[in-house]
Amino acid sequence: MNDNAPMVKVEKVNKYYKDHHVLRDIEMEVRRSEVVVLIGASGSGKTTLLRCINGLETIDNGCIFVDGEPIGCWVTKDGTRCRDSERALNRKRSQIGMVFQKFNLFSHMTALENVMLALSCVKKMPQQQAREIAIEQLRNVGLQDRLSSYPSRLSGGQQQRVAIARSLAMEPKLMLFDEVTSALDPELVGEVLETMTDLARRGMTMIVVTHEMGFAREVGDRILFLHDGSILEQGTPQEILKNPKSVRTKAFLGKVL
Repeated sequence: MNDNAPMVKVEKVNKYYKDHHVLRDIEMEVRRSEVVVLIGASGSGKTTLLRCINGLETIDNGCIFVDGEPIGCWVTKDGTRCRDSERALNRKRSQIGMVFQKFNLFSHMTALENVMLALSCVKKMPQQQAREIAIEQLRNVGLQDRLSSYPSRLSGGQQQRVAIARSLAMEPKLMLFDEVTSALDPELVGEVLETMTDLARRGMTMIVVTHEMGFAREVGDRILFLHDGSILEQGTPQEILKNPKSVRTKAFLGKVL
């Protein structure tokens, strides 16, 4: 792929849940190695946008491209709208890591086994190779001493770091984070944010939904403010957090800063 092309390109995307217009003509680009932070009130469309980028939700019109490939559906030259087969969508989705608010770990598997699972089942990797990669990724998130621990023996922050390691083990081109610290006790938030900060330093392209404005300020390259399914304002952290132009952005930041 062209290294100068954006990693993510969203073109005029709309999404409805029955009569509810969730995303309205969303247009955005994310450059390679860029960290884009999505902020906005609950129900503004942030999570839905992430799920559309990952192909977990079907868009009603528009197009989404990740590394130049359409995700979910595309439009032919004659205007026909086509959808990916499940197999094609799964292949593309395997290159996009997504970490959710809930950890979604298998309780009967150790940290190591949770990370190995997708490598074995999706990539059909030999057990020893999967094990070596899983150990490396758990080491990268500071959990090299908890390989044999079951989720019930891990703190919430540790469980979330296992979930991050599980995504990284698949060698994604893009990482999506959906409010990954919101279910954690305050004293555990820092360890997860530090893992994400380290990932950004290593050049991972990231789209992050968060209310952690300190992370947005220090790590984000750009902030997009969503309101009622639209991108109302975007700019650098300095521009958005210090000098927002929209009245709605100012009102939102007044509540969270």
